[in-house]
Amino acid sequence: MSREKNLVKNTFVLSIGTFLPKLATFITLPILTGCLTKEEYGTYDLITVLASLLLPAVTLQLQTAAFRFLIDCRQDEEKKKDIITNIYLFITLTSIVTLVVTYFVLSKYDSTLRIVICLYFFADILANAARQIVRGLSANMSYSVSAILASLGKMIFAIVFVWYLHIGLFGATLALLASELISLVYLFIRQKLFRYISPKHLSFSTLKEMLGFSWPVVPNQMSLWVMQLSDRLVVTTFMGVAVNAVYAVANKLPSLLTLAQNTFTMAWQENASIASKDEDAGKYYSSMFKAYYDLIAGFLGVLIALTPLLFKLLVRNNYDEAYNHIAILYMALFFRSICSFLGGIYVAYKKTKSIGITSMLAAICNLTVDLSMIHFIGLYAASGSTLISYVFLFLYRMKDVKKLVKITYDYKHIIIVMLIMVAECGLCMMRYWVFDVINIVLSVIVFIVLNKDFTVKMFKAGKNAVKKFSKKIFKRKKKDS
Repeated sequence: MSREKNLVKNTFVLSIGTFLPKLATFITLPILTGCLTKEEYGTYDLITVLASLLLPAVTLQLQTAAFRFLIDCRQDEEKKKDIITNIYLFITLTSIVTLVVTYFVLSKYDSTLRIVICLYFFADILANAARQIVRGLSANMSYSVSAILASLGKMIFAIVFVWYLHIGLFGATLALLASELISLVYLFIRQKLFRYISPKHLSFSTLKEMLGFSWPVVPNQMSLWVMQLSDRLVVTTFMGVAVNAVYAVANKLPSLLTLAQNTFTMAWQENASIASKDEDAGKYYSSMFKAYYDLIAGFLGVLIALTPLLFKLLVRNNYDEAYNHIAILYMALFFRSICSFLGGIYVAYKKTKSIGITSMLAAICNLTVDLSMIHFIGLYAASGSTLISYVFLFLYRMKDVKKLVKITYDYKHIIIVMLIMVAECGLCMMRYWVFDVINIVLSVIVFIVLNKDFTVKMFKAGKNAVKKFSKKIFKRKKKDS
């Protein structure tokens, strides 16, 4: 199978596990914003973001090493056991110690809620490690199914605990815990991960090798956390938890862009790692950069055009102020998506230190702008600093990645597409139905023009997948008869 066909196939499979979780998240958004107070929803948002902090800090990003190292030993059963055994030994021990400390740090909350929060963090860490392991084992479908189970669990449990039983923040947190546990159990049973864990495969040398690869990625994840959580902490500190709830809602619609980004980036990391050994790697990376840039720009344009409708459907209570920040956050997440693509090239060449250094510089930029402007422009300091820091990271990585591979950029095309996105954001912010209609037509045309080849390939891949699935069903019915 060619690199492009393999990439399209993996993108299609992984999109199943990316689209439905996002859909479930937005279905539950009206429930959470409608049933929780602003203070409770602000706290809930902090809990979910803190989970993204604990994962890299506690695991030293060992799950990233799992994915990258397992790619190179998919036919070696003993080596797979070495990798997976040492990963779970390390993250289990470090998680227990960290969560005991976390329990006492959260002393202002009820003890029962603290226990549930810590258990959720622990389940989230174990489940995320399992997902990266199955990706490394090339079980992308199992990855997608696990993500679907987690998202459906969050939606169903949120409806039961928050909307039906009315147990507020505790119920929302309990829903997070239950959904991650379901996902974790599924992966262990479906992929039989327990057969890869054995005390006799404990190896300090294997663990040391993986940590040597993974620990430089921690500054990257921590820096991304600074760019996400620091905004919320600064806003909460200087403007209050209710204003943080407004900022959290403003981030919800732009985060839909990660639907396209996460799907493609996960598939791209695998292809980039395999292609790094090829002679035409530079040419391949250059063509894929343009394709990815256009893909994300196309998705962003459609999302921008649908924003007025989505905001009315999904957001309840007095959150109208959040709308004013959405366009800024759209552009910020666009640049973040392109930075993730370039980060995949660093992973392919195992240059994880470069990932950490570039992200740390961007985080410093974010925090500096945030703190210096919060007193002058209020909540716009948070959204503005996020955009500025990701633009900085994008420009820095574009230049820095050339040290690894001869990648070329079509700067004229990059600028033209960027100006179109700015125009789409401007039409969106007008909040007038005529401009909304114009924006929808424009975004569809732009998406088709930019992604004609990708759209055709995805359609063919989806058509073939449906045919294969139908044949399997037909054969089973034939056997049963």
